Amino acid sequence: MNAEEQVRKVTEFIQNYFKENNLGGVIIGISGGKDSAVALALFVKALEKENVIGITLPCHSNEQDKIDAIKLADFYGIKLLNIDLTSTYDTFTEEAMKLEEFIVSEDSEINLKPRLRMASLYYVAQMLSLRDNKRYIVAGTGNKCEEYVGYFTKGGDSVSDIKVLADFTVEEVYQLGEVLQVPKDILYKTPSDGLSGKSDEEKLGVKYSDIAKVINGEEVAEEIANRIKEMHNKNQHKFVIPTYYK
Repeated sequence: MNAEEQVRKVTEFIQNYFKENNLGGVIIGISGGKDSAVALALFVKALEKENVIGITLPCHSNEQDKIDAIKLADFYGIKLLNIDLTSTYDTFTEEAMKLEEFIVSEDSEINLKPRLRMASLYYVAQMLSLRDNKRYIVAGTGNKCEEYVGYFTKGGDSVSDIKVLADFTVEEVYQLGEVLQVPKDILYKTPSDGLSGKSDEEKLGVKYSDIAKVINGEEVAEEIANRIKEMHNKNQHKFVIPTYYK
């Protein structure tokens, strides 16, 4: 991949979309990881820093992620807001525990966090659109490997108004980050969801490089290939909602 050319093309894609739809700015959740960092850099390049608003949304989170998010905001010169969702999350789960049907579900608790975060991003986008008299939209930051295996939360980080990394594998995101001069300690930080205490690859049980190979039709060990294809097939419900038409 020619990373410099792709940076130019993505920049043009963003600029054209904003011009065609009379948009004024973008809201982006800054996790302190590579994907949101590279997406942030692309939007700043395309729209200028005053039209990019970053938000940190801690929720029983790793404190280092917020530190890295602040570092990124300072590096690119954008405004960074903070909405701490910890008490909101705690109140919700406390209410849920009162249900007769309540059982402890680690997945439900983990997935609640990105759903609260996405609601917060859209809340801020609408609020600032009114305040600034220009339309803000919400950026998606997922990469192609995550998209392929469905490694995202339905109704959470799957929701956005524009995606700029969804056709780039993890390795390609690194290449874009190099061109965009994303701070290396953030670009090459071990990818994790910041929620479960595990790295992405630990949760997935496969390496991102192997997912990229499967996507590109390259050979990997049969067991690994089957695991990746199983995740891809199992998560198709995240992409297509069955709809009855009369």
